[in-house]
Amino acid sequence: MGRKLIFLDIDGTLTVPGSNEPPQSALDAIRAAQKKGHLVFLCSGRNPGMLAPLLEYGFDGYISCAGGYIKVGDEVIYDMPMTKEESELAIGKLHETGVFCTIESRDGAFGDENIGAFLDNAVGKDGKGNSEIERWRKALASSLHIRPMSEYDGTPAYKVVVMCLHPEQLVPAREVLEDRYNFCMQEITDPAHRCINGELINRKYDKGRAILRVCEHLGVPVEDSIGFGDSMNDLEMIETVGTSVCMDNGAEALKKISDIVCPSVVEDGMAKAFAQLGLV
Repeated sequence: MGRKLIFLDIDGTLTVPGSNEPPQSALDAIRAAQKKGHLVFLCSGRNPGMLAPLLEYGFDGYISCAGGYIKVGDEVIYDMPMTKEESELAIGKLHETGVFCTIESRDGAFGDENIGAFLDNAVGKDGKGNSEIERWRKALASSLHIRPMSEYDGTPAYKVVVMCLHPEQLVPAREVLEDRYNFCMQEITDPAHRCINGELINRKYDKGRAILRVCEHLGVPVEDSIGFGDSMNDLEMIETVGTSVCMDNGAEALKKISDIVCPSVVEDGMAKAFAQLGLV
């Protein structure tokens, strides 16, 4: 087997949503694959600040901000933040209709102060949402690089995370931004949950095009890439890579188009898929 480029989503794929500790089985599989000459990258919607705790495990680079900021080794090969005008327009229009927002800059995030209470009311303190909801609940609980929106200082933003009760609340923002930004909304897994959540991602990039950029930079055919994901912001990655893998805890729509569905993140799914694919 020739060298493969392996791309791993974090929340719900490499780790339990909101966690920074991969299962030991996954770490062993990653290191074994690297010893065989394969390169392993994080491929996440998280910004660099929020994925930084995972870098101690020795990845070969990362795609962050859903493709807006890419690093291969120590080299930044792509950097595309929102313009100040676009981020201000997005937040203004979203707040007009009561949408809860979090702005993600490169190294931190700034969230509406009462977003935690909104999630508890919309999903329930003991309920489970999709992996993105659970990531934000845990991030808010641990104050993981999330500061109050009132402290936002205009640092260039890469995306805006949105949460609301009704799709109609997104209409004003869609009318002025959808030509430039994809409103990537997550699959609702439990009809009892009233929270609609997703993120605004610049149409100039996505995880799929980010993978193409890494492949081109390294001179590796995209056919030799493998992608692991679980949620709808992994769609373009799953559609782009040579071999696509969805976790069993993932979105049903993603499972239907993936080459492989492996066991869930809590059932050593990644390690089992690495073995199935001959990477270890």
